[in-house]
Amino acid sequence: MRDRSRVAIGLAVAAVLVVGSCAQDDSGGGTASSSPAPPSGTAQQESPGQVAGVAIPDGQIDRAVGRLDQIADELMSSSKIPGMAVAVVHGGKVVYSKGFGVRDVTTRQPVDSGTVFQLASVSKPLGATVVAREVAAGRVAWDTPVRRLSPGFALRDPYVTENVTIGDLYSHRSGLPDHAGDLLEDLGYDRGQVLERLRQLPLETFRDSYAYTNYGLTAAAVAVAEAAGTSWEELSQREIYGPLGMASTSSRYDEFVSRPDRAVGHILVNGEYRPADPPRDPDPQAPAGGVSSSVDDMTRWMTMMLADGTFEGTEIVPPGALLPAVSPQAMSAPPASPDSRAGFYGFGFNVGTSPAGRVTLGHSGAFNRGAGTAFTLIPSADVGIVTLTNAAPIGIPETLNAEFADLVQFGEVREDWRKLFAGVFEQINAPFGDLAGKEPPANAKPARPLQEYAGTYDNAYFGPAVVSVDNGALVLTMGPAGVRMPMRHWDGDKFVFAPQGEGANPGSLSTARFEENRLILAYYEQEGLGMFVKP
Repeated sequence: MRDRSRVAIGLAVAAVLVVGSCAQDDSGGGTASSSPAPPSGTAQQESPGQVAGVAIPDGQIDRAVGRLDQIADELMSSSKIPGMAVAVVHGGKVVYSKGFGVRDVTTRQPVDSGTVFQLASVSKPLGATVVAREVAAGRVAWDTPVRRLSPGFALRDPYVTENVTIGDLYSHRSGLPDHAGDLLEDLGYDRGQVLERLRQLPLETFRDSYAYTNYGLTAAAVAVAEAAGTSWEELSQREIYGPLGMASTSSRYDEFVSRPDRAVGHILVNGEYRPADPPRDPDPQAPAGGVSSSVDDMTRWMTMMLADGTFEGTEIVPPGALLPAVSPQAMSAPPASPDSRAGFYGFGFNVGTSPAGRVTLGHSGAFNRGAGTAFTLIPSADVGIVTLTNAAPIGIPETLNAEFADLVQFGEVREDWRKLFAGVFEQINAPFGDLAGKEPPANAKPARPLQEYAGTYDNAYFGPAVVSVDNGALVLTMGPAGVRMPMRHWDGDKFVFAPQGEGANPGSLSTARFEENRLILAYYEQEGLGMFVKP
């Protein structure tokens, strides 16, 4: 599976949530107001667009919070995930903050509200508030062309290169293909190398298409940091983490692993959760997926968001700079029928409208190697929830947040979110590839002598693919990290290999086909770039 801020999660989750009660990854619809939200139950509204279809009676949010222990315990028990932390803010206060389970199944140390988790794609909305601070300072604007800030930046189309803006990349409407660059990261390419190669990728229609990209957003964030004369990691600390007192939050992986109260990522091995080895190091795409934080720290950021950019009486992000980020900028999930709500994406945020007629803001994030996260804000109710887990994603944070959003808005859980999300994530986590789940033909043609396939096959985008013979079998080695993928014979000149890295679901299999001096790798062919040629 590609990096789990990925569009597969986004669109599949959106398909569930736009008919339900809250918005997570790439879902929702509607608009957001720049005015502070009125207290729940208040009839006074400033405009028709702020009128909710269902009122929230006094005490209903408190009752929803009172159900969280039960919901969390049930989800922990049914899923067997190692650890989880949950926090809720309401009325400018933290009204719930608690840990469940363990940080690491080997040490059995408990999760608490200060335990630091990897946020994965929940990094994107945090980063959007960093950009909003720079917009307010006048150093950049959401419509500043990236090329003006980073002269070396380029995409395949010269017009797009000159005109694509920070906002275009933060709303995934640049035309770059789905998860552009992620497979390069899996092979060990660093941030600069991935960003430089984006210019080789084909583009869809500029500003008239939506495709979720970690490295498109990263390119915009890096440009903003260059305009500020610093690194993205330092800019984030200076503009958001520091002012909000988020002392356990960082955009650097080495700082995450140095935290004593840290949640280790886990994956399922033979039906049991075990620490991921190797763990997920997201530094190359830090603006898109590299933040680590605790629910205690996240409550400070959510409180600021619900107060329209103000925290403890201090304006952190002016409303005028923040509003575009939480307003619909691109349609992320087109309606499937005339009576369906569409899904929208702002600048780093999913922006939705719930069945209760309330704007919802949110995002999900996940890593195959042990992170599942989500937050949901309902500004008109002045309430927000964040759920962080240390297991490969199966929809637990999304389920908990959706049930809580139902309880807040309707006083009851109105959908079987557990079943719905279990089905969605079962599809997302399924093995993929053209040969996944298949057996070699019974009458397979023999291969040529293996040494005839050996050699170095060049590719301008992915770099060389080295095929060697090791102990009587072919091995494919790729990328700066020297990723080794054993190949076994399938039929004639066709072999099969299991892709490696964050982007590959367990059990995935792909074709490696030799044609004269060419090697075609189906897994890397997704944008027509999977042909490798031997000189």
